[in-house]
Amino acid sequence: MKLDIDDLRFILALQQVDSLAALARAENVTPPAITKRLNQLEARLGLRLALRTPRRLQLTHEGHLLARQATDVIDRMQAIENALQERSQVIAGKLKVQAPFGFGRRYLAPLLARFHDEHPNVEVQLFLSDSLLPPPAAHGRDAFDVVISIGELPDIRWVSHPIAPNRRLLCAAPAYLARAPKLETPQDLAQHACLVLRENDEDVTLWRFADRQAARAGSRPMKASTKSSSTRDATPHTLRVHPALESNDGDVIHQWCAAGKGVMIRSEWDVAESVAAGKLVALLPNYRLPDADVVALVPAAHVDSARTRRFIDLLRRSFLPQPPWRARLGN
Repeated sequence: MKLDIDDLRFILALQQVDSLAALARAENVTPPAITKRLNQLEARLGLRLALRTPRRLQLTHEGHLLARQATDVIDRMQAIENALQERSQVIAGKLKVQAPFGFGRRYLAPLLARFHDEHPNVEVQLFLSDSLLPPPAAHGRDAFDVVISIGELPDIRWVSHPIAPNRRLLCAAPAYLARAPKLETPQDLAQHACLVLRENDEDVTLWRFADRQAARAGSRPMKASTKSSSTRDATPHTLRVHPALESNDGDVIHQWCAAGKGVMIRSEWDVAESVAAGKLVALLPNYRLPDADVVALVPAAHVDSARTRRFIDLLRRSFLPQPPWRARLGN
């Protein structure tokens, strides 16, 4: 045999980076070690798999062909492994989860610790990211089993599992409101200091509201659909805000808001405790922002994994029918 499973994983890893140096950093080895491994693989196959310079790497046609075939083989092996674990009734292997920073720290970290207590043979990995988008596709042991997404879903072909309803709220501190102009309609925000969170490539200074009277669906139980219907038929109020302060970190925006620096839009899961304690005030009660429901995304190759299914079940038990932030707000 000229190829083994490690060779297939190696070519898939090469496909996901743009230089040998980047792969060396990811594998925690030296660049010469990566170069040597690639040279040895090419020598065994008698093919050039990648064109490389000190700063750039590009797979050849043969390299892309091998990567495509490797994807099928590794996904099939993963399915076989999952099937065997299912027969043995022992939940084992690796559970690799990605989640946004704030939500991951507050909710996913303790749940994964609990999951490990219940299934000690599972190796649990939690990767936190400031991106709400799923990572590039990976396969086999390098793939994420579950990606937690909040808000509008990207156009991807992953299986989605609704986990929890989550509204977006417009908030400010009492100290700010005591000195600020009136705020009765979304248009009044033009006179206010707005705090903006920079996330992904979203148009974060375009704020959209809807009349609450036309958006009564928000209190209904969460349905299997991943798109919120609560604002579908509501009268829109769209405005462009000019931020007084902005950051790419939600915790920073929350701190600024609590310190009285202005108004912000944040997820219910993040501000419910502060609103319940009176540290923040939810504003514009007659208007509603687009919901940002919490969804677990699972690659198709991992749908049949017993450990993935058990973790999704734990998420649903923990957040449905009422997530902890709704309990704090008493609704």
